[in-house]
Amino acid sequence: MSKHIIRTDAAPVAIGTYSQAVKAGNTVYLSGQIGLDPATMQMAAGTEAQIHRVFQNLKAVAEAAGGSLADVVKLNVFLTDLSHFARVNQIMAEYFSEPYPARAAVGVAALPRGAEIEADGVMVLG
Repeated sequence: MSKHIIRTDAAPVAIGTYSQAVKAGNTVYLSGQIGLDPATMQMAAGTEAQIHRVFQNLKAVAEAAGGSLADVVKLNVFLTDLSHFARVNQIMAEYFSEPYPARAAVGVAALPRGAEIEADGVMVLG
């Protein structure tokens, strides 16, 4: 099975040794996205803005891979402060609809660039 690297200017460029996403067969592995604005590569100001930006970035990469957030089957969310979990749920409902993907939410000590949230996912096309 071949793999295809996904890249879009509508999401932040990779800030390390990884691709925005990799498609293998019908499965697309979406790399972690933090709240960086792809135009400026600056972090969105505030928790709520970062949460929105994370989902906007994931959406952009999903679309570049030929899918949408509706095709995401697994989502991992990493938070530096789990007290924001309820807000993540509220905002996530603006980007995803039922049936929701399987999901994990994990509290972490720190994220790149001082981000408060990061999310990655797995998408199945077709």
